[in-house]
Amino acid sequence: MTQRPESHDAAADDDVIQPINAEGVDEAAVESNRRLYGGWRWLLFGALAIAYSLFHLVSLNVYPLETWSFRIVHIAGALILGYGFYAGTRFAEHERERSAAWLGWLSYALLVPAGYALVRTWLMHQAMSDGAMRIAPEIEAWHFGYPLLLATVGGILLSWAYRQVRETLSPADLVLMVCSLAVAGYLLVMFNSPLRASTGTPFAPMGISYAAIAGSLLILELTRRVAGLALVVISVIFLAYVFAGPYLPGFLGYPGLSVGRFFSQVYTDAGILGPTTAVSSTYIILFIIFAAFLQASKVGDYFVNFAFAAAGRARGGPAKVSIFASGLMGMINGTSAGNVVSTGSLTIPLMKKVGYPARSAGAIEAAASTGGQIMPPIMGAGAFIMAEVTGIPYTEIAVAALIPAILYFLSIYCMVDFEAARKGMRGMRKEEIPQFRRLVKQVYLFAPIIILIVALFMGYSVIRAGTLATASAAVVSWLSPHKMGVRAILKALQLAGTMSIQIIAVCACAGLIVGVIALTGVGARFSSLLLGLAGVSQLLALFFAMCISILLGMGMPTTAAYAVAASVVAPGLISIGIEPLVAHFFVFYFAVVSAITPPVALASYAAAGISGDNAMGTSVASFKIGLAAFIVPFMFFYSPAMLMEGSWLQILRVGITATLGIVLLAAVVQAWFFGPVKAWQRLVMLVGALFMIYGGIYTDVAGLAIGAALFLMQRRLHGGGGGPSPASAAS
Repeated sequence: MTQRPESHDAAADDDVIQPINAEGVDEAAVESNRRLYGGWRWLLFGALAIAYSLFHLVSLNVYPLETWSFRIVHIAGALILGYGFYAGTRFAEHERERSAAWLGWLSYALLVPAGYALVRTWLMHQAMSDGAMRIAPEIEAWHFGYPLLLATVGGILLSWAYRQVRETLSPADLVLMVCSLAVAGYLLVMFNSPLRASTGTPFAPMGISYAAIAGSLLILELTRRVAGLALVVISVIFLAYVFAGPYLPGFLGYPGLSVGRFFSQVYTDAGILGPTTAVSSTYIILFIIFAAFLQASKVGDYFVNFAFAAAGRARGGPAKVSIFASGLMGMINGTSAGNVVSTGSLTIPLMKKVGYPARSAGAIEAAASTGGQIMPPIMGAGAFIMAEVTGIPYTEIAVAALIPAILYFLSIYCMVDFEAARKGMRGMRKEEIPQFRRLVKQVYLFAPIIILIVALFMGYSVIRAGTLATASAAVVSWLSPHKMGVRAILKALQLAGTMSIQIIAVCACAGLIVGVIALTGVGARFSSLLLGLAGVSQLLALFFAMCISILLGMGMPTTAAYAVAASVVAPGLISIGIEPLVAHFFVFYFAVVSAITPPVALASYAAAGISGDNAMGTSVASFKIGLAAFIVPFMFFYSPAMLMEGSWLQILRVGITATLGIVLLAAVVQAWFFGPVKAWQRLVMLVGALFMIYGGIYTDVAGLAIGAALFLMQRRLHGGGGGPSPASAAS
């Protein structure tokens, strides 16, 4: 990125003005615990990542596998890659910080039980192939289960203590990779035999439970490494509930499950291999590959430069650029925090430069990047899970998301615009932004996304449309300076393999929670609680559902947050008479905005790290800027037309009045409309905004009357309306 340096001398500025040129937006961030290999290790793990991506492309399009087998291999591959790339503790910066040699030898010693469990898996496969009906329990316990659990627990504990340089693989993690293979191998043997039908019964082989316990521990540990402790802590609480439930009072109590019965079922499609893994192994991995191909052809750089050219000259230009860029990048970036890092490193410094305080700059970027998760057609990964859970076609979900996404980004735009007007900020100069006419010549870079949308609405399956869009990204790159040859395609496949690790671990971990909910019936008891609240007030039930959705999502990636909320909260909303689409959108929105909700707001924290401001202050400010996202879900309930449910006349009326209401709400928050807004005017404006957001015909009329009166009053007082202050005009 090049830009003119900070200066307070206008004349000097004019001499050194250079246009913005976004570069490196597509570069993947390297986490602090991510290994950076060289030599043969780089070749080995690069080849593994490429093979992992190719496995999914071939299985999804050419040679499909049996469903459970496919998902088991999907998780096992992510575990092997994850333990290969991500360390369990921070790296040693100096030679003297490296762990003692005995820790390494102890780790290597654990390869013996891990390798033995893997060998026994092969021998059990041979026995079953030769006609054995089942394996003797003592063999499963002493020759598979106990060695596997010893190696898994020992490997995890040693990985926390073992420190090495960034370029080497820890022997403890090598043990965990072997354990991952042993778990997958045993489950493949048993689930491809008649014993598969015995899961969840007293007749289930205990080996399935041993494999499931080890597999759950491996998933939890990898999730800790790639996504932090929040999801792991919530998963452990749910697991503890399985065995503590019989001793709990009130609606939380239930009869209880034995260790064998629970774990023999949790690694099936009732839990870990259920809806979340179904989505991660199909739609999510496919769109990660699509995103990797777009990154390889530098589409992200183009998106950001296009946003600068389109919005950079408006007042507070860089803030509006962040809105456009984050909306575009959100289509190819799976997380709010990841979106902040990719676009915020460019837009936040520029926002500060034109007059935004560090806190506002970070908050605007966090709120805009969070909105990328609700932007059709891709909507992060949550939309795919919604389609899987509800059975509603993905195209319907994408269409339903259109008006709410427009309202959200309009709200942020108005917040930004009113703040820029209030503070007299300027836009960027013509010389500072890329030339629009030059960027228009490369508009063909949007073609893969357009092809994706067209293919979906022509009736192609999501998998076929995603594959077609991925192939088109490689073809379109030949029209750009970043042509994708064989080497670039292999690099994109390798990038996709490594990018997928986090989201697959998170989905598998969320599947663990979903399994607990399904097997203990806690979701049904929560539904009865909501039903009781709805008897008092439906608004109270919705408010309670909102709080639970946000609480479950705090500190968690969007995908996991929605998956858990969809299992716990959505069935309760449906039980009180809310349509499934409305109920799932309700929890989806609050799962998404948990990324900017204090006190644990991942997107806000990432933005604060770039802006240099206080993390908590930034999260409060981003909460204020994204306020519309906390109101829009209630509009779904009162006005289903917001989700395209109803006649075109209803949809048009609700869309227009809600838009005007959102504009008034932004004016209330920023205390600016066409000029400064007094306290009593803000109060009246808030009433008018809520009337129009509510969506009833009478409230719409009342809201429009209030809005028109305030509009005329502001126009008379402030004339041409909200123009820049004299200071800004001088610049």
